[in-house]
Amino acid sequence: MPELPEVETVRRGLLPALEGARIAKASINRPDLRWPFPENMAARLTGATVTALRRRSKYILADLDTGETLLIHLGMSGRMTVSGDLLGQFHHQHPTPEKHDHVVLDTEAGARITFNDARRFGAMDLMDTATQDAHWLIRDLGPEPLGNAFNEDHLIAAFAGKRSPIKSALLDQRIVAGLGNIYVCEALWRAGISPLRHAGRVTPARVAALVPIIRDVLAEAIESGGSSLRDHRQANGELGYFQHTFRVYGREGESCQTPDCVQKIRRKVQSGRSSFYCPACQR
Repeated sequence: MPELPEVETVRRGLLPALEGARIAKASINRPDLRWPFPENMAARLTGATVTALRRRSKYILADLDTGETLLIHLGMSGRMTVSGDLLGQFHHQHPTPEKHDHVVLDTEAGARITFNDARRFGAMDLMDTATQDAHWLIRDLGPEPLGNAFNEDHLIAAFAGKRSPIKSALLDQRIVAGLGNIYVCEALWRAGISPLRHAGRVTPARVAALVPIIRDVLAEAIESGGSSLRDHRQANGELGYFQHTFRVYGREGESCQTPDCVQKIRRKVQSGRSSFYCPACQR
């Protein structure tokens, strides 16, 4: 599942072609993805101008001049690519349509934005822009980890008395929006905190120190174009490369990269997800 850095990377790649552009034609090639598309979606998108392209948690939000916002969720295998538009110094012609090109947006400027999703776990919805915070996918989300509302006071309060493992707490989208398995593992290794430790038993000082570490991990991943483990591609079709700097994720049985540490990275399944950690460095 793409996490915040992958979604933000895609959003930034779409910006030059989509923000400020008028959608000349919207083609919807099936009735649903994970859920049915909204009624008359093609007609509601055609002729609309994208006034802003934002991200909330793991969702891309395209505000339209019609008063609606298009919500895009990439799901497990969703990819959004741009063709027919100048991206840097390269001109990408429209490729031959593929089997899983489910939504295609053609702009008046000649750009084509294609949503391809082989497994169909992605989703799109249209919602009223003025009341979007009440949308069922958004209303319970916590603060953005790169925003001002995510700070040490918030995280200390959220962890107080919590008996669940800190790994599970950080994956709770009500506490912080957009964090996923990869970046929580990496942040906890940098902070020296075991993913097995109960959130309420981590001292306030260590929780406070975790906040900037989370920000740093996410910022570095965005700068690297995200992590391409299976399906993730940037909007220009290129792979992300943050996976080449993983310190613990996916490294079970390999040596810990902390200087002088002789331990091997371990893996433990927590709530159906693999946690990777160093038993010596993380306590």
